[in-house]
Amino acid sequence: MKILIAEDEQRTRQGLVRVLQSLGDQYEIVAQASNGKAALEMILEQKPDVVFIDIKMPFMDGLSVIEAARAHGIKTEFVIVSAYADFDFAKQSISLGVTEYLLKPLTRDEAEAVLRKIEDKINGKNSYSRRRSRNLRDKYPDAHPIILQALDIIQDGYAGKISQKKLSEDLGLTQEYFSYLFGKNIGENFSTFLREYRIEQAQTMLREEACDQREVPYQVGFSDSKYFKKVFREVTGKSPSEYLTEIKE
Repeated sequence: MKILIAEDEQRTRQGLVRVLQSLGDQYEIVAQASNGKAALEMILEQKPDVVFIDIKMPFMDGLSVIEAARAHGIKTEFVIVSAYADFDFAKQSISLGVTEYLLKPLTRDEAEAVLRKIEDKINGKNSYSRRRSRNLRDKYPDAHPIILQALDIIQDGYAGKISQKKLSEDLGLTQEYFSYLFGKNIGENFSTFLREYRIEQAQTMLREEACDQREVPYQVGFSDSKYFKKVFREVTGKSPSEYLTEIKE
């Protein structure tokens, strides 16, 4: 896989080179650019598989480089690596088909995850197929490392109070950026995902008779049984009692 790095800060650029080189010989860094203009010229010449690019650069910013490359018909996968957790930048990157928007400093795990995601895309694999599993990491193996951490927190703490605000703070992100990242990786917003996950756990408890039926709402994070029944019907199309009757038949 041919990789180009576009980063104006030399120390950051060298650090990114070291991270990528540590992942194996299958990743070849074919060019490095210290400004946007040079980056675009190298992209058009080298046609790399992946470009890791900063947003704030001399002559041309990263988003302008991506837009110009797209205008030339370049199908390269772009990964933005920025110091700015800016929601407007993130929205622009979506419109340009950017693979990922990551924050500096880029970790080895993040680099490995995004390259694996790109390889799966190139090979025509669906990175986000929902295999039936109780382990959320198994359902979303190629999700951003931060989102994998969020899934761990949800899986371990769904029975208690979990809010997007608190979760994003715990992970060191703004709510806006966390919301963008979660939706991009999981395919639905945080509140919908948490609600459906809780109902999925409730179905398991009812099916396996893990506790008294009346206790199930409170075991999966609901404080009101009537609201639980309402959400259960919205998600499954059945009431809890109808669900139980159906599985017993």
